[in-house]
Amino acid sequence: MKKVVPKTALSIACLVLIWGLSWSIYKMALTSTPPLLFAGMRSLLGGLLLALILLPSWRKIKWRQNWHRYIISALLNAACFYGIQTVGLLYLPGGLFSVLVYFQPVLIGLFAWLWLGEKMSIVKVLGLIIGFVGILSVSSDGLTGNISFFGVFLALLSAVSWALGVIYVKKESSHVDSMWMVALQFVIGGGILTSIGTVVESWSSIIWNADYLLGLGFGATFGIPVAFVIYYKLINAGDASKVASFTFLVPLIAVLTGTVFMNEPFTYTLLVGLILIVVSIFFVNYQGKKTAKPIRDRDVVSYDA
Repeated sequence: MKKVVPKTALSIACLVLIWGLSWSIYKMALTSTPPLLFAGMRSLLGGLLLALILLPSWRKIKWRQNWHRYIISALLNAACFYGIQTVGLLYLPGGLFSVLVYFQPVLIGLFAWLWLGEKMSIVKVLGLIIGFVGILSVSSDGLTGNISFFGVFLALLSAVSWALGVIYVKKESSHVDSMWMVALQFVIGGGILTSIGTVVESWSSIIWNADYLLGLGFGATFGIPVAFVIYYKLINAGDASKVASFTFLVPLIAVLTGTVFMNEPFTYTLLVGLILIVVSIFFVNYQGKKTAKPIRDRDVVSYDA
């Protein structure tokens, strides 16, 4: 396995920290704003900021050929994912919600096997089974009334939407510019959520206090543009597998910050479920050791004159 260079390690650490802290920050902001308007505004502003940065390369958009790809990606990765996620945070502690949402890498392994033809190893199957048991453990508090079962359902639905979105983007990556795909999916998805929020919610319900401004500002800068720029730079540098293997730290950070700073409950069943889901995500992303292919004489090419 290649060593992680300091610059890559710092980028991964920043990405995981941003995603981990976001749950408690958004949870705090939701006490001062309707959920759909909050999700829509932070997605829209974040997408516009990234689009502004990418503006010199606007010819890469190729709207006529790719408009349907941008819209489908926006529905899965922004409108459904952020919309369901933000509403779901009203019913569950931020830490617990993040644990369930980060079951998404396990779902990606399953969907990639079904629709992208990727191999499903014994280790991956074991990871899926362990993850399912973890979900049952976490959901058991919802069945006893201690935790909202509807919130658990929304968290899993959010994970499904995100997993489908990632698979779709991966499948269509050869047709579109990845950075513009990110920017436009949040502009379009944020616009859809803001429009729906305008109809079913009230702008006058927003309390423009420090909690709301922190949540909106964090989401529109670090949460969307900065995080996804880091994410795609790591992928383009060939570090996608490293990013996937480190995302299990996100729910741990979210649970820790929620418990310490927001007094969120931490039960034994939640701990067991969290551990199982972390193990599941590790197994699904485990690549195994690759043995070096021996060099044969006929494989050696001489450049001597």
